[in-house]
Amino acid sequence: MRGNGYKSLKSLSTVNRRDFLKFGCGVGTGLLLGNPALWAQEEKKAGRPATNIKKALNVPKNEWSLPGRFPGKVVEIFDEDSLIDNKPIPEVVDGMFKTGIEKLTDKSLDESFDLFFTKDDIVGIKVNPVGAGLISTRLELVDSIITWLEQAGMPRENIIIWDRFDYMLSDAGFTSERFPGVQIEGLQTMDEAAASGESEDNSKWLDADGNHVSLDSFDKDVYYWVDVDGPQEKGYLNQHVVNDKYSYFGKLLTKKLTKIINVPVFKNTGNGISMATKNLGYGAVCNTGRLHRPLFFDVCTEVLAFPVIRDKLVLNITDGLRAQYDGGPMPVAKFTYPFKTIYFATDPFALDMTCHNILLEKRKAMEVKVNEHPRFTEYLRYGERLGLGIADPEKIEHSKVG
Repeated sequence: MRGNGYKSLKSLSTVNRRDFLKFGCGVGTGLLLGNPALWAQEEKKAGRPATNIKKALNVPKNEWSLPGRFPGKVVEIFDEDSLIDNKPIPEVVDGMFKTGIEKLTDKSLDESFDLFFTKDDIVGIKVNPVGAGLISTRLELVDSIITWLEQAGMPRENIIIWDRFDYMLSDAGFTSERFPGVQIEGLQTMDEAAASGESEDNSKWLDADGNHVSLDSFDKDVYYWVDVDGPQEKGYLNQHVVNDKYSYFGKLLTKKLTKIINVPVFKNTGNGISMATKNLGYGAVCNTGRLHRPLFFDVCTEVLAFPVIRDKLVLNITDGLRAQYDGGPMPVAKFTYPFKTIYFATDPFALDMTCHNILLEKRKAMEVKVNEHPRFTEYLRYGERLGLGIADPEKIEHSKVG
């Protein structure tokens, strides 16, 4: 049976400075967790900002495009023995992973590989390292993914663990020492001291020409354009690379990766969730802080509509070994709990709608005041209208094991 309570990790209190910086600088969490009813009124008055979503939709799909091989199918795997003293048990997690893949595809592990990959693919595993050791993507689950790929004949050097911020990867244990032979890549760096105001030395993040040192890591030819400028403060530029109307995709995605496996964690962001679509929507491009208020969760839909993600994202695995039901997207230990569950889908919109509804019931059970305004799931239905996935719960095939 699943427990309804949570066990607070006293050694991992609330929010460390690095986590705060990722969402802070005056343009992060506070805006994201605002009043959706008020925002709706503001948008009606000001109008929704124009974007270049039509440019993405005009590109024909290919055989790998979202919603993938299994539209609307979500597999949930639970194992009571997957955590002991809040630590994942590798062999149990590995068994959950294998069962999840086989239940999703109705094929063996080897046959399943051939549905998604060739041995020559360059596969990027997108993790969520926020809340290292508390609510971040578990290393043991990533171990299972890598083992699967490698045993099917894919060289380790063809596998890349990635996220937007380089230092967060190392904080969460995603290092070359921990994963020998696997590439570890952050799309950008950030000077924490400068971002927090502790230092006025900008030399660590600005080059001699006055550009962000990570600027060349983003592709100026592949971008999400929104008719909203970013703030001009240096703290914003330090965190977001550029502050104009362009959110550029990382060159890792545009020039290197041929397939993507998305491994978010099971957590809330206010009355919404921060799972599969958000892990890529706000993690694959720069200059995102400006987008929270005017577009809210729609960013999670429109960014995934671009071929650089839409045609490469073949698998989504939501890590719910430990979950968080309140206080997100930043880690708050008292709201985390052992959920001991992993979800599998090719369709990130079906996956997120399923997990949103499960988390909603958890929040109610924990007597959290919830807001069920449709704004918190409209972006998923928007994804269905764009042909990226299935968001109608009546059309979703949700199977459970354990």
